[in-house]
Amino acid sequence: MKKLVFASVLFMSVFFAHAQVSINVNIGTPPSWGPQGYDDDRYYYLPDIDVYYDVNQSVFIYDNGGKWMREKRLPSRYRQYDLYSGYKVVLTDYRGDAPYTYHSKHRANYPKGYKGQPQKNRGEKPVKNKSQGKQKSDNKEKGNSSGKNNSHKSDKDHDHSQGNRR
Repeated sequence: MKKLVFASVLFMSVFFAHAQVSINVNIGTPPSWGPQGYDDDRYYYLPDIDVYYDVNQSVFIYDNGGKWMREKRLPSRYRQYDLYSGYKVVLTDYRGDAPYTYHSKHRANYPKGYKGQPQKNRGEKPVKNKSQGKQKSDNKEKGNSSGKNNSHKSDKDHDHSQGNRR
């Protein structure tokens, strides 16, 4: 009887240890703008803007005057960049924490404007809220009765990132 209990405990510990490893392997979820078919790869290189994306940490990695920065959002100079339309080079052969170690190789192999094999994004590009546009045009037709200039746009209209604001 003791042998059966011991064998059961041993089997369960091996099973749970294996389950623990399986859960910890998939840390990050690829973004909807990421290319389909690369769920197990950690880094993308975006040649048009010379920026890396770390899927596991959900951060962009870019050179800022010789120092590599990790941010949830793209740098301000690239905020208008369309992540859904831009080409993503999936770095399938790198397993470290610093893909920029091979930055000169990446820049040489994938210059700005590089297009490799056709890619399909994991998800659809979000559509802007059309009801806001209709409301703005309705206000124009009625005339602005408040007398204030409504030409400003909210931050929400300009935020194309996947991360949090700083």
